[in-house]
Amino acid sequence: MMASYWCRRPCESCSTRAMAGSVVGQPVAPGQRVTVLTIDGGGIRGIIPGTILDFLEAKLQELDGPGARLADYFDCIAGTSTGGLITAMITAPGKDGRPLFAAKDVNRFYLDNGPYIFPQRRCALAAVTASLRRPRYSGKYLHGKIRSMLGETRLCDALTDVVIPTFDVKLLQPIIFSTYDAKSMPLKNARLADICIGTSAAPTYLPAHHFHTHDGNGKEREYNLIDGGVAANNPTMVAMTQITKKMMGKDREELYPVKPSDCGKFLVLSVGTGSTSDQGLYTAKQCSQWGIISWLRNKGMAPIIDIFMAASSDLVDIHAAVLFQSLHSDGDYLRIQDNSLHGPAATVDAATPENMAELLRIGERMLAQRVSRVNVETGRYEEVKGAGSNADALAGFARQLSDERRTRLGRRRGGAGRLKSSR
Repeated sequence: MMASYWCRRPCESCSTRAMAGSVVGQPVAPGQRVTVLTIDGGGIRGIIPGTILDFLEAKLQELDGPGARLADYFDCIAGTSTGGLITAMITAPGKDGRPLFAAKDVNRFYLDNGPYIFPQRRCALAAVTASLRRPRYSGKYLHGKIRSMLGETRLCDALTDVVIPTFDVKLLQPIIFSTYDAKSMPLKNARLADICIGTSAAPTYLPAHHFHTHDGNGKEREYNLIDGGVAANNPTMVAMTQITKKMMGKDREELYPVKPSDCGKFLVLSVGTGSTSDQGLYTAKQCSQWGIISWLRNKGMAPIIDIFMAASSDLVDIHAAVLFQSLHSDGDYLRIQDNSLHGPAATVDAATPENMAELLRIGERMLAQRVSRVNVETGRYEEVKGAGSNADALAGFARQLSDERRTRLGRRRGGAGRLKSSR
């Protein structure tokens, strides 16, 4: 079946005009949703969300044809660190004006380039010694690859709204790059390549990234960025905040004419990169004996970084779960995560052929796992009775996305027809 695609930019005003006036817990008809995709950070573990997104896009293609791409269906795509890189790949325009990467190509990027981004040292002692003086990896290969891939593409060029968190070490505050801000604030309309390099600069692993932006009036802004995961490794709430800000803006009637508090119309897919929280990785007895070196490098991992990022991801998931539960909209928030990683699979930089193959298997395993939601009291994930597997949930999610797109496209065509007949 051949598919038709609406251009998101011109039609957002007509495709969301019916969104106001939601009732908590009331089913939302197609054409009245705000659709959001968020992708966690996690280094080479980006292979895991790559697998999940490949499955989702394939389901969309079954419904709407082989040209279907994720950027056609989501009002906002947000990603942190490796998730930010995936976000750029699936939303940046190629020469044909369509997304640079199909979801099925994301993992090929990791498999082909991972060993060069994270070259494995044969001597563990040498690696630890070197990491005391400088980042573990130079970042030269990664930076060159990102620049050659994204070129001069800027944030405002993305094919749908994009949100990518970073952290500025000079200002000691998060810097959230969003398409919405880029359109009204030229000094935040940075190159996607610079944003991706910045959000991927995990402390102790890759160097911080410095660059400037300029506007047409001779002004410039300086950025000194590290991995956005230190602030928002799971960017779900950041994305929802940016959308809410957009709703409150002067152009809200042209963009999201809904109440800023109307979260009952959000349809959110949040994809994790796995964690070790179910494994009981460290104990207070162990940590009490650690000094600087052990906190930075222990059994091939960086505990202090892992703890910051895991805490950020899980806390956001709890906040989002409470929010959607309070609105009786639990089914509108799907979080796909695996908290049982261990060994090399739990690290962010084990880019060996064996571990990358294992990460592919983990992604497939997550598709087969039962849908789970975080228990807001214990922080543990619990299976949702009768909800089926994550693959089942994604298939249902794809149907909702397809219905939403078809309704918006039909509304746009109807509006064009009425305009033509009135002339």
